Order: sequence, then C-alpha cells, then structure tokens
Amino acid sequence: MEYRKYGEGYVLRLDPGDEVVDRLTWLAKEEGVGLACVTGLGAAKDVTVGLFSVEEKKFYGKRCEGEYEVSALVGNITRKEGEPYLHLHITFGNPAEGEVYAGHLTRCVISATAEIFVQVWDGQAGRKFSGEVGLNLLEF
Repeated sequence: MEYRKYGEGYVLRLDPGDEVVDRLTWLAKEEGVGLACVTGLGAAKDVTVGLFSVEEKKFYGKRCEGEYEVSALVGNITRKEGEPYLHLHITFGNPAEGEVYAGHLTRCVISATAEIFVQVWDGQAGRKFSGEVGLNLLEF
C-alpha cells in the first residue's frame, strides 16, 4: 500500500495481497483519523460480506473467492472505545459469470489494485452498542 495526504483527506493505492479493512484500520491508527468518509473501487480475489438479520440480531457472512471487480466501496471511520471503527459496505461482481454481491464488508483481499479515498472530517464520532437494535450505533 502507498498513500498520500491531500488537504483534509488521503488517497490510497492498495496492491495485490493487501487487505482493505486491515489497511484502512492501520491508516486510521497511524494518522489519528477519528471521523471520515471512505469511497473506493478496484479488483479483489477474496471477499467476505455480511447481511445483518434485524430479527435475529446477527450477521450472516458469505465468502467469495475468484476474480471480482469492486464497483463500489463506501463507508465511514469513527471510533469505539478509542479505537478505529470501520463501517464499510461493498458491491462487487464477476461480469463473466453474471455474479453481483453487496453487503457489509468484513474482508477484501486485493488481486490487482484498489483506489481508496478517505475524506477526513473535523472532530470525532463514537460508537455505542444498542441491545435494542443489536448494532454499534453512532454516538455524538
């Protein structure tokens, strides 16, 4: 991974074998990011996405291995108990096979490259677990 700061944000280039969640968590720790928006695209070979069941209050994951185009990576960086907390969603697919998947991103290993933009906002927002909903909700 290589990255550079521009104004109030960062531009990252991930390389083959880099894992998106790991690299973004590292950046947030290294640069002290407390509140940011994330957008990106690229190519991946190993992606795990999840769907949250509101009724059951639990995530169901699906792992996809192969050659995939990441058409949209969106989300945010906040903090939970002082540590970076990433909330990311991804849409990816294999046009040759007619496959398209979307969901909460758990893991994404890059196959060729990924271009990720992190727009940092002043201040911080936290996360607090809601037993009613079953998720870590934004806390201002």
